[in-house]
Amino acid sequence: MSIGIWQLLIIAVIVILLFGRGKISDLMGDVAKGIKSFKKGMAEDDTAEKAPEASKTIEHKPADPVAADKVQDQSKAG
Repeated sequence: MSIGIWQLLIIAVIVILLFGRGKISDLMGDVAKGIKSFKKGMAEDDTAEKAPEASKTIEHKPADPVAADKVQDQSKAG
């Protein structure tokens, strides 16, 4: 059982009668603004990712030799 063209036309007429043309056009305008805003936000994210950033590197630091000396000192004291 599928919806035919006549059922779709009846539904469209009822929606237009309930909401009126003005409200429907306002709703479509709001939807269009939302889509434009979404696309703009996505474009800003893409440009932010492409912007050159300072390279993030982790510098390797050798282990603190003082901590090892403390352990040896404690073993000598005991």
